[in-house]
Amino acid sequence: MEKLRLYIGSHSVMRDGRSVDETRPVSFVGELVYARSVGDTRGTTESLYRLEDGSLIVHLEHWSRWQGEPCSASLLRVEPSDLDVHGRFELLGHAAGMARDLTVDEACSASEQADVPF
Repeated sequence: MEKLRLYIGSHSVMRDGRSVDETRPVSFVGELVYARSVGDTRGTTESLYRLEDGSLIVHLEHWSRWQGEPCSASLLRVEPSDLDVHGRFELLGHAAGMARDLTVDEACSASEQADVPF
């Protein structure tokens, strides 16, 4: 484990080039378990960290590459259930190898709700 530094809060670059930075640093001892990013010009990055006491946190970033649009970041404590099936960060949990596979009933129910033709 190592000492890490993340930022929470918001920042944006205005159309006239001015930067508005309202972020604050957060330091802790831990390790990055997994990070996943979704988006192209706007998106979300979820980074899962394990702290030295074994607890888990997610650094959640909402970002935009569009000038004038704010980017924000927050830090959330999570439980293993948040990373498992039906949890808030289920996809992150699957990517990090911390979520169980769906049962057949769960998969069929999810497919029916999405109404996605195969």
